[in-house]
Amino acid sequence: MNAFIILTLLVVLMLTGMPISISLGLTVLSFLFFMTEVPIESVALKLFTGIEKFEIMAIPFFILAGNFLTHGGVARRMIAFATSMVGHWHGGLGLGGVLACALFAAVSGSSPATVVAIGSILMPAMVKAGFPKAFGAGVITTSGALGILIPPSIVMVMYSVSTNTSVGALFMAGVVPGAVLAFLLGLTTWYRAKKNNYPCQPKATWAQRWVAFRKAIWGLLLIVVVMGGIYTGIFTPTEAAAMSAVYAFFVAVFVYKDMGLKDVPRVLLSSANMSAMLLYIITNAVLFSFLLTHENIPQQLADNMIGTGVGVIGFLLISNVLLLVAGNFMEPSSIVLILAPILFPIAMKLGIDPVHFGIIMVVNMEVGMCHPPVGLNLYVASGITKMGITELTVAVWPWLLTMLGFLLLVTYWAPLSLWLPRMMGMLS
Repeated sequence: MNAFIILTLLVVLMLTGMPISISLGLTVLSFLFFMTEVPIESVALKLFTGIEKFEIMAIPFFILAGNFLTHGGVARRMIAFATSMVGHWHGGLGLGGVLACALFAAVSGSSPATVVAIGSILMPAMVKAGFPKAFGAGVITTSGALGILIPPSIVMVMYSVSTNTSVGALFMAGVVPGAVLAFLLGLTTWYRAKKNNYPCQPKATWAQRWVAFRKAIWGLLLIVVVMGGIYTGIFTPTEAAAMSAVYAFFVAVFVYKDMGLKDVPRVLLSSANMSAMLLYIITNAVLFSFLLTHENIPQQLADNMIGTGVGVIGFLLISNVLLLVAGNFMEPSSIVLILAPILFPIAMKLGIDPVHFGIIMVVNMEVGMCHPPVGLNLYVASGITKMGITELTVAVWPWLLTMLGFLLLVTYWAPLSLWLPRMMGMLS
């Protein structure tokens, strides 16, 4: 009964148009004040202790690094390198866009940042080369979603904070699925380009590829710095985030010089605004998780679901449907912070690996970012392409179907996610 009251109150507040973070906070305070005898002082204490996690520090640093890279010319050089490698195949610029998104995702940790950085440069080039605008928009919108699956990923950090799962193991688990999804999106791009006879780029010589690689090397080295540092144990994921921010600043300002020192305060302010918004959501989500735990709701749901005989296959199917539906109304950070505390205990009771479940949630978030009405990537791509949301939704459907097929693969074939972290000794 309490679970019904809490969820109803949350949904009603959200339907009024109230921001997710405030809806969460008001739900918790209203329920605790009117329905329980929990002292309000404990809420204030939980606010501070709940966000006293070292991993949360990674979020503002990854956001800052992504902003420096977006404004610092890294994306342009990555696109040039990616296009030199695959541009001679059917739909070459589109394939270059998929590869560039995968590379930029490995340094930014954010899907919207990837769409902005790659899309704003590649879209005009694709239209100029004779590609339909809808084709380019479909490629960029969906490939940009790789930003939260290929590590480092801000959404993975949030899942880690919500469930106390190892960030390092999650990052490693995202590598193979991220590469497979990039390949499948590229395959879809190539097939549609070949079917419609879209143009190819002239084949680059190995000398031209080497020049493009040399120009992009400073951005690509960030992948080595962050991932190599984490997996060799030189620094933690949070320290890696700080390193990436410093490195991105150095590359953007002193190496590529596409950004002057006078632009740094603007990037810092933009990063601070985004970080504050996410941290406010996290704070209220911590309160919401505290309320659920206090009322023993996750445990009751787990017992009830297991009591009905729903096995692993059925639970994962229900979870996917629930997460995809939530993707219609909420952005990824909110979904993870609200639903992870509810679904995670059930997954653990059923013996599902916490890292595997985290990757399933992230892939669901990717799909959610590419379909209406709240798909963040759709809105970002709409601003770049000047296309309406309805028009964009039609444009992305071939790639969206590919992503849904990939979601089924990730959900029911755990080794795809767990093979690499197990090989690295991060999982038993």
